[in-house]
Amino acid sequence: MFYRGRGPLRFIYNNPITENYEEVRYFLKVMMWINMCVCLPLTILIVSCVFYVVRRGKIPIISYTNLLISNLIQMCIMIAWVARVERSICVMIYISCAMASLYFKMCIALERYFFFAYPLLDCLRQTRSSVLVCVLVWAFCIVSVPLAIILEECVRIIIYASLPAPVFIFCLARTFTALPAATSVPTEDKRRSLGTLVLLFFNYFVMIVPTLIYPILENTFRLFFSSIPVSILFLLCPFVDLILFFFMRKGCKDKLLVCLCCCCMDNTVSDVAADDYCD
Repeated sequence: MFYRGRGPLRFIYNNPITENYEEVRYFLKVMMWINMCVCLPLTILIVSCVFYVVRRGKIPIISYTNLLISNLIQMCIMIAWVARVERSICVMIYISCAMASLYFKMCIALERYFFFAYPLLDCLRQTRSSVLVCVLVWAFCIVSVPLAIILEECVRIIIYASLPAPVFIFCLARTFTALPAATSVPTEDKRRSLGTLVLLFFNYFVMIVPTLIYPILENTFRLFFSSIPVSILFLLCPFVDLILFFFMRKGCKDKLLVCLCCCCMDNTVSDVAADDYCD
């Protein structure tokens, strides 16, 4: 999410690369190129592998798939910005998808917490429940975020982005306290769930929160400092989201390698090998 520097908080309706100072403009362009050349191909590969693993192993990771799709849309908007496209609709789509990815991370945190603290309560892991939650998240972001942008109410966006903060804190704190009592959960699942929650907590409070605080400090207290560190932290979020893939399911790393190998083999042979592995 990008804002102008001085005066009341308001959105940048045009290309953020052309709306910033020379130093920030150069840095944003470099980071967007890195995202497009490195993170975009990896995200497409991970999305393909996730669909393959879901089809083979019946793994309910719908929230994570929607998270990657929202990241893909954001990186497509980055391509338009690098191409110097000046459209307000690009800003609306980008912020809506960024908000959706944030709420999908919150859904993943809740799912990991319930899997860890209440392993018998798997309502969030069922396909119907996951699809319903994802539809609600997309509907909320598509309606509320553009409306706030049109009305120029930047505070609403900050409030929407601050709502997942208590969820991340609660899930991580409760997971640490419930660690000794969760005797029915295997040790590997405990480590994977805890690693997911720590990564989500780190991603939100180290990469996203500074992006929300910076415009408030700059406009309210008239503080001026370089926005480059804020840009670094926020634009690194897609890379962190890719790491979540290795915490989502038992043996997910090995299954990813199998999927990559199967893509290089004959379709018939790969189907038999994948079926044997999954069995």
